[in-house]
Amino acid sequence: MIISGSTHGLSDTEDFIESLDRSLSSFPAGWRDLFDSRRELIVTRAPGRLDLMGGIADYSGSLVLQWPIQNAVHVAIQRDKSNTLRIASLSETQTKTSRCLEINLDEFLGFESSADYSATRACFANDPTNHWAAYVAGAFPVLTRERNVLFNEGAHILIKSTVSEGKGVSSSAALEVASMQAVAAAYELEISAPELALLCQKVENYIVGAPCGVMDQMTAACGETNRLLELLCQPAELRGTVALPEDLDIWGIDSGIRHSVGGSDYRTLRTAAFMGYRIIAEVAGLSVRHARDGHVHIDDPKWKGYLANVTPNEFERCFATHVPGLVTGADFLKQYDGVTDPATSVDANVSYPVAAATRHPIYEHARVRSFAGILKDWRGLGQAHSLGELMFQSHDSYSRCGLGSDGTDELVALVRDSESDHLYGAKITGGGSGGTVAILGRRGAGNAVRKIAKYYRQKTGYQPAVISGSSPGANIFGQLRLRQS
Repeated sequence: MIISGSTHGLSDTEDFIESLDRSLSSFPAGWRDLFDSRRELIVTRAPGRLDLMGGIADYSGSLVLQWPIQNAVHVAIQRDKSNTLRIASLSETQTKTSRCLEINLDEFLGFESSADYSATRACFANDPTNHWAAYVAGAFPVLTRERNVLFNEGAHILIKSTVSEGKGVSSSAALEVASMQAVAAAYELEISAPELALLCQKVENYIVGAPCGVMDQMTAACGETNRLLELLCQPAELRGTVALPEDLDIWGIDSGIRHSVGGSDYRTLRTAAFMGYRIIAEVAGLSVRHARDGHVHIDDPKWKGYLANVTPNEFERCFATHVPGLVTGADFLKQYDGVTDPATSVDANVSYPVAAATRHPIYEHARVRSFAGILKDWRGLGQAHSLGELMFQSHDSYSRCGLGSDGTDELVALVRDSESDHLYGAKITGGGSGGTVAILGRRGAGNAVRKIAKYYRQKTGYQPAVISGSSPGANIFGQLRLRQS
């Protein structure tokens, strides 16, 4: 086999290539000949991530710091002269579960007549067994709509993932980015890494139907090994990367509690944050005009539409007393008409934790800026405890927002008690409500992390996975082109 491109010394990519035939042999008979050995095969790769700081404040414009992990999604794609998409997926984290779906591409792209992708989204929402394929197939309607791409050929796609699903380490973004990168390469589309991430966010928001921010996709696309991606989510200002000091390291421990960015808790909190911004805009006297049902437009020259741009001091001094702790959607809509968030809307029948949801991004943005400032002016391990305290504060804020869980709280408490083992801080990651806890510690403290995992297993009966290591994003990886020799 002739390989054009570099594996970047990644053993998982080498394993993926060597095991292609073996992987296909695990699928049903009609899928084992997915690829034509006489034609070129393109391979792409995108990692999951650990959300070290920033998390759910991304949709409110916060600065975030994200760590690309070693676990990744690989995608192999080959164009086909038919009008068919054939997608086969093998997850090593789900006891080697295989899934297959065949889609008529002309019919699929013809679903859409509305401006909001609702018809395409419905074709997956109405068939939960195939919802997984939305993250992959969604690249085609999004590229058609957003980039005017005309697909006159189908494609055969194989996916293999080692990024655990539902663990808060962004398996969905890794899948979206690797898939979009593969489609772009196969159809010879020139797309920059930041734009590719934004297109993948549209896949998740409008095809999958999950109201995520863009930090996960940006990390999977633009991340660098052993460096924290620094992103100002306004909407996606890539500040570059921040080196992790050589005397520090990052791990993750899976709590065993399944997390979903599309879950009601995350969606409720996101909506509540935009409700808080709407109230602050009213108090500040900003011009507000009705946009459409449940949505408004705010002329905001001061904060540019981002709640995170309100400083903690400004919030406490001018707005805190005006933001209610809990408000029903019906009462809010009666007084304020709607929110500016295009990805969610206010449900009249839901009670929203507006005060906690509003405070979190305001204070989180300040915490992340402090965290990044310490890393950029690193003077030694004497500063590590300050970093850890910022992580603990972030975790506590998640809990006040209702996005904690017993398992993640237990893991964070174990890290708090492990200062003598050179572990400095921990917090729940991503959308919260379970998932993985990110841990900051002294380099070489892996045994202390594994000791916590062992204690957690003894207490809960669940054997948690320990995440370690880092790897490059899809842009640095690029693409491999495989041909039979």
